[in-house]
Amino acid sequence: MQALTGAGTAAPFDRAEWFALLAETGLEPLVAIASDAGETAALALTEAGGRITPLRNWYSFTWRELAPAGPQGDRLLEAIARQLKSRGWRVTLEPVPGEDGSAERLARAFRAAGWHVGVKPCDINHVLPVRGRSFAEYWDTRPGPLRTTLKRKAKKVEVEVLTRFDAGVWADYEAIYAASWKPAEDQPAMLRAFAESEGAAGRLRLGIARAEGLAVAAQCWTVENGIAYIHKLAHLESHKPLSAGTTLTAALFQHVIDTDRVTLVDFGTGDQSYKADWMEEVRPRFRIDCLDPGALRAWPPLAKRLLKRGG
Repeated sequence: MQALTGAGTAAPFDRAEWFALLAETGLEPLVAIASDAGETAALALTEAGGRITPLRNWYSFTWRELAPAGPQGDRLLEAIARQLKSRGWRVTLEPVPGEDGSAERLARAFRAAGWHVGVKPCDINHVLPVRGRSFAEYWDTRPGPLRTTLKRKAKKVEVEVLTRFDAGVWADYEAIYAASWKPAEDQPAMLRAFAESEGAAGRLRLGIARAEGLAVAAQCWTVENGIAYIHKLAHLESHKPLSAGTTLTAALFQHVIDTDRVTLVDFGTGDQSYKADWMEEVRPRFRIDCLDPGALRAWPPLAKRLLKRGG
């Protein structure tokens, strides 16, 4: 796993350290590995009652295979898919990206291994391809109401973007999040540990907005391999008229575009309407649902799937 998920991996959610954090939350890893001729492929999974799913939680933007490109990697993934029949009757993989070929590749591997595979969109991912623009050039293309809000409200709060972990600022973030409209954090200790490790690696972008000394908005981003990931954002509803979230988001966009020189900004999954104001493209995320026709427990959902297709 370390060799497959080292430097240069596509996203924070592909690294062995991320999977270790997930395991510490109580998820039991099932890491399926196949090797041949010096090449190795792996799927980071978990299993319960014969149902196999990705090793992930709601903080994960994506989940994908860890395998070398090309035919050799395809053969290793097929070998893993065959192995998994001894561990479960259903494998459901999500949210798998399509733009890098992962969804098609995994579906093909499981079909070749004898699974009955269904592929459907399960979520969407808002992104901003920067295309060499400066922040000013990007900002000129934003919707008029968004630009007007920033012009009117920017001076009402003070913003700071940190590139290191700061315990005091993180405490402010947690207090804002707890008082915001957001649902309760699923694994706050995991998120803090992730922020600490990303800060130590120089990848963290921690934003805070204050009004008269009071922290009113906070955001957690990371940057790596030319991509900025927007992980968490929250603001105090009690100070919503300040539009501190808009001002802070603009400051972070300016930082990652003009200072970090990223080529893409990734706003994670979900179809929240406000994301469209900031981003320019939408990418699908897929659910790959694999049933083993040789397992009796798979027959009812398999029959239902086939009947639905027939109708």
